Amino acid sequence: MEIERLYALYRNSAGITTDSRTIRKGEIFFALKGPAHDGNRHAVAALESGALAAVVDDKSLSGERIIVVDDVLSTMSALAVCHRRRLTMPVIGITGSNGKTTTKELLTAVLSRKGRVHSTPGNLNNHIGVPLTLLSAPDDVAFLIVEMGANHPGEIAALCRTARPTHGIITNIGTAHIEGFGSFENVIKAKRELYQWLGENGGTVIFNDDNPILKEITGGISSLVAYSSPGSHTLRAEPEENDGMLLRVSAEIDGVPYKFPTRLFGAYNTDNVRSAMAVGLFFGVPADDIIEAISSYMPANNRSQITETDRNTVICDAYNANPSSMEKAIGSFAALKAAKKMVILGDMLELGTETAPGHSAVIRQLRQIDDLKAVLIGPHFREAAAGFPAKLFGSSEAAAEWLRSEKPEGYTILVKGSRGMMLEKVYPLL
Repeated sequence: MEIERLYALYRNSAGITTDSRTIRKGEIFFALKGPAHDGNRHAVAALESGALAAVVDDKSLSGERIIVVDDVLSTMSALAVCHRRRLTMPVIGITGSNGKTTTKELLTAVLSRKGRVHSTPGNLNNHIGVPLTLLSAPDDVAFLIVEMGANHPGEIAALCRTARPTHGIITNIGTAHIEGFGSFENVIKAKRELYQWLGENGGTVIFNDDNPILKEITGGISSLVAYSSPGSHTLRAEPEENDGMLLRVSAEIDGVPYKFPTRLFGAYNTDNVRSAMAVGLFFGVPADDIIEAISSYMPANNRSQITETDRNTVICDAYNANPSSMEKAIGSFAALKAAKKMVILGDMLELGTETAPGHSAVIRQLRQIDDLKAVLIGPHFREAAAGFPAKLFGSSEAAAEWLRSEKPEGYTILVKGSRGMMLEKVYPLL
């Protein structure tokens, strides 16, 4: 089927889905394949559950509502490009080593004060998630925010060709996914692919002019908006010293001072807040609305969350980790005033040649915290922690068993590690 005909079918559908278990009547099912699953095997079940049609690439399948294509994922991406051409609202692309999802959520909260916003659900920020984000975007939203992740060179450029952002933000550049990129220099080049797209296609880069790397790589781009001077405004924002765990911000907008609380842990979230403030001001959101939106934003999904259990205060920041995000989180944790402190840290994955030095740097940082109880999980931390007084475990399951018997109480606990370490298994024991 030609993509234009498939697009016409999509326009008359209830949307698309890749999950046959959650089919809504009238949706088009795209039978994606992965290492452990083949959506083609669920195409018939999807139709029986009410799907309008099923897009498959298994040539043995046939039927009135079966659409056979060469490659389902490529077809879904082409359909997303088709839909993107119809969308006229600002499309804001966000990438970076840390803080992409938090920044996206803060931007969504702020811009919602101006108009309807559609943004990437969760962190579906890859070659599957970006087309899904576009294809779930209504025509009449005021803003579309697309999160873009990558672990190899060229991936951001490919996502830009699909999403075609009109504006873009790189949150920061750190040592994440070094294994895939090969070097820190390649990380910089890969993230800059967003800036390059915008520069070549008449887009606008919104950048943190306090970050020397981000400032340097804006060279050659004509349309630039600095965080400190968004549009006709001036902006300053920095963390305010306080005894609590939650970030408080001291800001100045057009010379008017503001102080406000957030529900985010750690001073390292200040740049994410500045990004949302700058974007809001640039798009005409009133200052009071910006501050109210940021103050009321509640983090979720193990990102900068603070949870009070029956026995402890737990800082959940375990959705992902790399040396730069780990350093910032531990730095904020070290500055807390708490009677009893514990860290539960899982290995940082996909670091390649930076694996040993990255984990060793964390141990050096932990040594500077007095009276700290450390629980370290994974082979990389086991190797780096030689001579450091910590409880060492090979897996989150093993650590959970120890916590079940230990029953720590009265602690302020930081939990952080790469998603693949599955640290959520320790939460019920805290």
